[in-house]
Amino acid sequence: MTATDWTLAQGSPQRGRIAVVTGANTGVGLEVARGLATLGAGVVLACRNREAAATARDDILRTAPGARVDVVHLDVSDLASVRGCAEKLRAAYPVIDILVNNAGVMHQVRRVTADGFEGDFGTNFLGPFALTGLLLDRVLAAPAGRIIAVNSKTSRGGRIAFDDLHSEKSFSSAAAYTQSKLAQLMAVFELQRRLETMGSQAISLAAHPGGTRTGILREQSRSVRWVFNRRFRHLTGWFTQAPTDGALPMLRAATDPAAVGGQFYGPGGRFEQIGPPVLVRAAGRAHDVEAQQRLWQIAEDLTGVSYPLTRGPS
Repeated sequence: MTATDWTLAQGSPQRGRIAVVTGANTGVGLEVARGLATLGAGVVLACRNREAAATARDDILRTAPGARVDVVHLDVSDLASVRGCAEKLRAAYPVIDILVNNAGVMHQVRRVTADGFEGDFGTNFLGPFALTGLLLDRVLAAPAGRIIAVNSKTSRGGRIAFDDLHSEKSFSSAAAYTQSKLAQLMAVFELQRRLETMGSQAISLAAHPGGTRTGILREQSRSVRWVFNRRFRHLTGWFTQAPTDGALPMLRAATDPAAVGGQFYGPGGRFEQIGPPVLVRAAGRAHDVEAQQRLWQIAEDLTGVSYPLTRGPS
């Protein structure tokens, strides 16, 4: 882990670039979009809730006057919505410089998506996989495109249950969520290898927000809801942080001129929960190339989306 005091001011200027941020109407996604707009990027908020997205757009414009902020509808848990969103983005933007796959869920009970996938696996992994594949040629058209997966440090506890990917035999909230995040991280590394194989200047990276006070952290902490009680904020400040701080690892991955493909950023402070963004480690199993390629093929089969890239070396 590398110590640093990286701030948004150290990000490269983004004027003239287009960034798409999913789930950008609140929390970390909103702050990532705000940060990119502050650096000059034109930002597209790809969100399920249209009204919340419009409110988020107005909020960003109050802090970044003159920014270009557009809104497009996206329900990442529904492949029909993913395809519709991709069609609109492709029609509007011949080049997409940055794609931040931020939208995600953590279900406490087993749910299935519109396409019949387990809710966490479908929303956190398959939906973003499909969206990225459908927009990949637009990212490849950028001089130096970046694809950022908003991950979780809990991915280190994940296991890919290839014999029960949709938790039909057994379900636990923690296992489903960590599997989906491990799958997402494995796809980041597989995509980077494929980009390198074809000689592309585009890069694939991951980042996680640590202990950021968001809806998903609330779901992870349902048994300790005092974490969000104002009376205990002087204690929770030791291991949780505001969305503005939690957004920095993603903003570093998206804008740091020194960032390279396959890197993973997260908070560098206490227990990797808070602090400025630094390079962090991924679980060893996330680097299992055979499992990555097996999972990739499954994702292509389930989503019907094939990436226009050659397979990386075994």
